[in-house]
Amino acid sequence: MEHVHLLPEYLVQRYKGWKATKYEENSAWYRRLATEGQRPRAMVISCCDSRVHVTSIFGADQGEFFIHRNIANLVPPYEPDGSQHGTSAAVEYAVTALKVAHVIVLGHSQCGGVQGCLDMCSGRAPELEETTSFVGRWMDILRPGYEQIKDVSAEDQARALEKESVIVSLRNLMTFPFVQSAVESKQLSLHGLWTDIGEGGLEGFDPKTGKFITL
Repeated sequence: MEHVHLLPEYLVQRYKGWKATKYEENSAWYRRLATEGQRPRAMVISCCDSRVHVTSIFGADQGEFFIHRNIANLVPPYEPDGSQHGTSAAVEYAVTALKVAHVIVLGHSQCGGVQGCLDMCSGRAPELEETTSFVGRWMDILRPGYEQIKDVSAEDQARALEKESVIVSLRNLMTFPFVQSAVESKQLSLHGLWTDIGEGGLEGFDPKTGKFITL
C-alpha cells in the first residue's frame, strides 16, 4: 500500500478543531445518532461538485438528510442486471430501508458534467464517446435530455440541460418499482430543484407547467 498516505496536516488540524468545538458542544446528540441509528426524512441526490453544499443550503445538521452525490446528480433507469449500481443502491436503501418521505434531486449552475454531456452530444468531445470513458458512459443517461434542448440557443443550452438533468432523474426514479409503489401509496414524494451557485438562487420544478419556478 505504498501509494496510500496519511491525511494532509491541514485536514488533521481542521478535524481537531471540529472535535474540540462542535462535537464537544453536541456530543450527546452525536452519541444518540450512533446508538439509535439514522432517521432522515429526505434523501437528496446532488452533484459531486464541491461548490454544491446541500446541508448549508437548507441549514441541516447531521442526521437530517440521506445524501447521495454523483456526476451531474443523475439517476439511471431501473436496471436489475446483477451489475454494480451505486446510485440505484442508494435509492433502494433510502426508500425501502430508511423509508424517507421525500426524494429531492438537486441540479446546479455551471455543472461540469452537464457541460461534458453537451459537448459529447454535439460532437465537440469525441474522447467522451470512447467506451473507456466512465464519465461519457455515465452521461449517456442524460442523452434524452439533450434531445429536448438541442434546438435552444447556444448561450442557453447549458442551463437548460442542467435542468433537464433533474427532469430525467425524476422520470427515471419512477422506473424503480419500489419508488413507484411508495409514490402511488402517498408514502413518498419526489421533488426537483436547481440552484444558482453564484447568486444563491433556488428554483423548484413545477409538474403542472413542466418548468422551474423561483422559490
